[in-house]
Amino acid sequence: MAESLPEHDRILQEIESTDTACVGPTLRSVYDDQPNAHQRFMEKLDACIRNHDREIEKMCNFHHQGFVDAITELLKVRADAEKLKVQVTDTNRRLQDAGKEVIAQTEEIIRCRVQQRNITTVVEKLQLCLPVLEMYSKLKEQMNVKRYYSALKTMEQLENLYLPRVSQYRFCQIMIENLPKLREEIKEISMSDLKDFLESIRKHSDRIGETAMKQAQQQKTFSTSLQKQNNVNYGRNMHLGRSRILESKNEITLKRMFEEDDEHEEEVLTAQDLVDFSPVYRCLHIYSVLGDGEIFENYYRKQRRKQARLVLQPQSSMHETVEGYRRYFSQIVGFFVVEDHILHVTQGLVTRTYTDELWNMALSKIIAVLRTHSSYCSDPDLVLELKNLIVVFADTLQGYGFPVNRLFDLLFEIRDQYNETLLKKWSGLFRDIFEADNYSPIPVANEEEYKIVISKFPFQDPELDKQSFPKKLPMSQSVPQIYIQVKEFIYASLKFSESLHRSSTEIDDMLRKSTNLLLTRTLSSCLQNLIKKPHIGLTELVQIIINTTHLEQACKYLEDFISNITNISQVTVHTARLYGLSTFKDARHAAEGEIYTKLNQKIDEFIQIADYDWTMSESDGRASGYLMDLINFLRSTFQVFTHLPGKVAQTACMSACQHLSTSLMQMLLDSELKQISMGAIQQFNLDVIQCELFASSEPVPGFQGDTLQLAFINLRQLLDLFMVWDWSTYLADYGQATSKYLRVNPSTALTLLEKMKDSSKKNNIFAQFRKNDRDKQKLIETVVKQLRSLVNGMSQHT
Repeated sequence: MAESLPEHDRILQEIESTDTACVGPTLRSVYDDQPNAHQRFMEKLDACIRNHDREIEKMCNFHHQGFVDAITELLKVRADAEKLKVQVTDTNRRLQDAGKEVIAQTEEIIRCRVQQRNITTVVEKLQLCLPVLEMYSKLKEQMNVKRYYSALKTMEQLENLYLPRVSQYRFCQIMIENLPKLREEIKEISMSDLKDFLESIRKHSDRIGETAMKQAQQQKTFSTSLQKQNNVNYGRNMHLGRSRILESKNEITLKRMFEEDDEHEEEVLTAQDLVDFSPVYRCLHIYSVLGDGEIFENYYRKQRRKQARLVLQPQSSMHETVEGYRRYFSQIVGFFVVEDHILHVTQGLVTRTYTDELWNMALSKIIAVLRTHSSYCSDPDLVLELKNLIVVFADTLQGYGFPVNRLFDLLFEIRDQYNETLLKKWSGLFRDIFEADNYSPIPVANEEEYKIVISKFPFQDPELDKQSFPKKLPMSQSVPQIYIQVKEFIYASLKFSESLHRSSTEIDDMLRKSTNLLLTRTLSSCLQNLIKKPHIGLTELVQIIINTTHLEQACKYLEDFISNITNISQVTVHTARLYGLSTFKDARHAAEGEIYTKLNQKIDEFIQIADYDWTMSESDGRASGYLMDLINFLRSTFQVFTHLPGKVAQTACMSACQHLSTSLMQMLLDSELKQISMGAIQQFNLDVIQCELFASSEPVPGFQGDTLQLAFINLRQLLDLFMVWDWSTYLADYGQATSKYLRVNPSTALTLLEKMKDSSKKNNIFAQFRKNDRDKQKLIETVVKQLRSLVNGMSQHT
């Protein structure tokens, strides 16, 4: 046993000093020893453990204070550790953020490397494809310069050598598909030349037409200028000032025309100078030799018809400017000038029958286009320029043998439209003149001002000539202005009639018809609208009547003016007359009617401010203020009427008095007036007396006897009946022609008597009668009954 103890110690030492993986053999030796060795080893092991526990306990006791101190230090360090953790976390985040940019740049580097690799691949492929593309480019260049044989060789090399190397690419397939088409294009080389020729014609048609129209216009300018000069000479005696201006203008125009002819004499171009016709000659020869001349002719005519349709199709905005029309006409003229040239230099390609058919088709389209677009023109200057263009257009084509009569017929339609635009323009001018007029006689301070006025308007008045300066002409400023504008209208209308290949008689007739439209429609409408305007007062209306009288007298001078500029005598059988007389008469009648209306309206305004006290016991002893104001107004108004024709002034005065009488009667019989006193009747009688005095004062001369006073006879007899209280005479003489109160209607008398009866009941006016003389009260009741019976009898009789 003593031997086993050291053995156990050795085993324990080996266990303590040996690695755990190698402890197996050591433990096995415990079981290989003597019996009960395992028990003894466990005891030894327990003793060893206890020994180690004691040593550990001693060591712990020895290091306990240090451990406590270490724990305390650790607790102190924990806060710093947390702070350090935060800093480490922040540092980690910033490091991650910085890393993202690095990662992005790294990815960008990777992408660039991929692109670089792809570019390298593309460059390699392009180096393989470039020879193919260069050969194809060479082919296209050869086609452009018409080196067709070399182009065929190049196509062969492409098909046999180059295209198989890169046949996998899509563009190569496109090239392969295009090669047969290019061969067909070469086969149709002659047709290509023709297309180039047609394209050249299309581009230069407007320039060719512009040149041809310019040459035709230069030929017409000289004769037109001479015609204008002759027209000036016709009217020189009557309109010397204007003629001199026009004559000097014509001289300048002629001078400039000759200067321009000298400058451009060497610059005149023809169709051959602007277009190379050799392609069509070659194509015609090639197709003729090949026996396909008919195919070529049909194709050429078909293409030219298409071009004709395009040329005849105008722009939608052509009607807005004259340049649009000029470009349209130039293209058409250029087209037919080329056809005329082809007709004369080739045989069979174009025939006269073909050109005539094409022109008839084009002419119908041109007329339809011009009829449509000219209807949009509202500016007379633009319509006039359009007319001049149509004339030059027609003259140009007529010089090439094309019939143009239908174009001149169209000009007559456009002339009517031109007149309409002129009428609209002059309507605005007339309105402006009327708006600016002050409607007062024209003052002239000296002889010079007087001559200026009569140079504008043919005014003659021997009595006024005898007066000394300063003096006033009877018409207002609008009269000479209207006269001048009518002459300007005639000139504007004459401009359109020029160059229409019409006789002087026809031009004279057109001028007179258009002038009649201006007078009877435009000027008449402006006058009618002016008269109806609310701001036109009585003074203005009087002046308008005077103005129309002088304008009417000036119509014969307008007829002379037209005859002078057309050189057609007025005694010619077919010469139309101006209808200005009826126009100005109608305007005067309208102004007269407006005077009557405005006078009545003014009277109504005064009547409306009347303020009667219908229950007054006695009158004021003088006429009402409103009535005196009304009479003063009428008196001053009729003084203004001294310049009017006598009948107009008399009619206005009579109409005013009758309207005043009717208004006063309606005031008495107004259904809203329930009662009226005798004092009110007396006051009303004073007002009527003033009206009668005004009528007897002859406010307008020319009335015979007491004609004007008869306007108030109904009122006078009615008031006398009530003022005198002469009912017995009225009832006894009723129905007789010699009755003193013949104009008093029973119903009127009954209405007024009932108003007085109601007033007596409420105001006790007849109280004294009822107390002192009841018989008289019964008489009133009897009169009322008799009047009612008369009224009933009249109603049954009717």
